[in-house]
Amino acid sequence: MTQLPSTRQRGAALLVALVMLLVLTVLTVTNMREVTLESRITANKAENARLHQTADAALRESEKRFYGPGNLQAKLEPDEANCVKNNVFTVPLNKPCLIDVSKEGTVPYKEAMKAFVLDPLTYFSATGRTTDAAANNVPLVWMPYRGTEAGSVSELDTRAYWNSALITSEGVNAEYGDAMEGRGTYFYLITGQAADTLAVQSTIANIYLGLNN
Repeated sequence: MTQLPSTRQRGAALLVALVMLLVLTVLTVTNMREVTLESRITANKAENARLHQTADAALRESEKRFYGPGNLQAKLEPDEANCVKNNVFTVPLNKPCLIDVSKEGTVPYKEAMKAFVLDPLTYFSATGRTTDAAANNVPLVWMPYRGTEAGSVSELDTRAYWNSALITSEGVNAEYGDAMEGRGTYFYLITGQAADTLAVQSTIANIYLGLNN
């Protein structure tokens, strides 16, 4: 039997070892990249879920401000006095922060509402940071989250804000003359947001019996 020279055997083994080492290195780097990508995806999903929960909490506070028959005037007409930090949650005399989406009539109301729905975070120049820096009696576009427990103020790990707007200025299905009394079904657009990053919206409908009832 013919034997190969020992030098050839050692050279071939070294070449095979180097090739295997190269393959293992490529596999390791590829696997590390996949793990890193999956970690980033998981972290992004977790952060997105946290922001959704924060914005949803603000949404619930804004919706709950419409509970009860009290302060009907504040629920039918925008009033800057209700959009200040001093307007804390109370039961049952809650006051919502109704904003004027039409920006003082500079654009048609329907167009303004559509633009606000499509991009609520940048529709107004004021942001959540503007709210944080404002004094307690300064009119705001975004109200800070205070929780839904009367007599106490709750805070979240991430800053949350909310506001609300009348979708229709007059009640639906109101009889003649009832609109002046605040009778009818009114629809509202409720917006909650988290840290000027993510916004969620909902619509609610309330039936009011009038200012004198």
